[in-house]
Amino acid sequence: MVADTTLYDTLGVGPSASSGEIKKAYRKLALKLHPDKNPGADAEKRFKEVSAAHEVLSDEQKRETYDRYGLEGLKEGRGGPGFGEASDIFSMFFGGGSPFGGGGRSRGPRRGQDIGHELRVTLEDLYNGKTKKLSIQRQIICKKCSGRGGQGNPSKCGNCKGTGMQVRIQRMGPMIQQIQQPCGECRGEGESWANKDKCKGPCAGKKVHKEKEILEVHIDKGMQDGHRIPFRGMADEEPGVETGDIVMLLRTADHEVFERKGNDLVMKMKISLNEALTGFSRNVKTLDNREIAVTSIPGEFVKHEGIKVAQGEGMPIHRNPFEKGNLIIQFSVEYPDKEWFTANSCANVVKMAEILPPKENQALESDDLEECMLQDFDPNLHTNRRSNGREAYEGGSDDEDGQGGGGVRCQQQ
Repeated sequence: MVADTTLYDTLGVGPSASSGEIKKAYRKLALKLHPDKNPGADAEKRFKEVSAAHEVLSDEQKRETYDRYGLEGLKEGRGGPGFGEASDIFSMFFGGGSPFGGGGRSRGPRRGQDIGHELRVTLEDLYNGKTKKLSIQRQIICKKCSGRGGQGNPSKCGNCKGTGMQVRIQRMGPMIQQIQQPCGECRGEGESWANKDKCKGPCAGKKVHKEKEILEVHIDKGMQDGHRIPFRGMADEEPGVETGDIVMLLRTADHEVFERKGNDLVMKMKISLNEALTGFSRNVKTLDNREIAVTSIPGEFVKHEGIKVAQGEGMPIHRNPFEKGNLIIQFSVEYPDKEWFTANSCANVVKMAEILPPKENQALESDDLEECMLQDFDPNLHTNRRSNGREAYEGGSDDEDGQGGGGVRCQQQ
């Protein structure tokens, strides 16, 4: 359920419309309402509404913010770092009046920027939930002078003559470039205090100062990598400006056993050929330190690279932690080594052949048939060291031993 459908109604689509449908609807309306074809204030206003609606709904992150918080959320810059500029799209709506209905509305104080921080978490943190403390440095308004910077009335800044800006001359070879930048003396405000009137508090006349803050980040069970945790009004403070948010962005470290896929956990397990064919039971330590027995009963054999599922042993589902995803296990079947076959008599091999399914596509005996005995591959022995194979086509002779640099030895019947 979306919080507001105004933008969707503007484009004539529903909240479930795909990006392609939104783009198609915008193009159709833009051609119809373009000011070149429809002169007049009403047509121009309608065209701007359609353009603004498309700009939001064609951007996945802005659309998600709008669906959750509506137009007000876009104005406030909700949704984490990078959403502050979305309010500019609706400056015409939230200024003298909103074209999406209603009367005039006064513009509130300018909103400060949101500040993003990445927080490294483990898979165990996301499975069990955790509270982490994070120390930050933030700018706050001086309490001693209430953000004024001094006592009495400030005077015009002598450095920038009250404009708040300075012009710096920069020479680039034969060219001279003028660069305009905020005044360093008054920080772009155009006014300053005499030394005797400056605040004697920690801001020393600058109205703001840095302070250490401890944030407690509550990580809920089942949160995903990339989840945003906002701290409303905890960004840098500035007089006359609405304070933005600090947004924690969760980044999950790799785990040595499990890999997360949505609400499922994926792991790999090596088993022997005996276990694959006759069943097994293996202990697995979960992310909450439980021991579970992963069991395959005899008769339910496991293929190499086969996949089995332990239902309900995956990640807790966010905001519904009593339900969990699945544990998905991919198996790697390891065959006995050569020494095992050597240590066991040929009789055992014959018994295995009798138990296992019959062999298929075996070579038929014939007087003209040549038999090639396979060997274990040895890269030092069986790799052709020649730069290329042209010698074979240019009449080059084989090596003295007649095997052409190593290969499969053939025995004629």
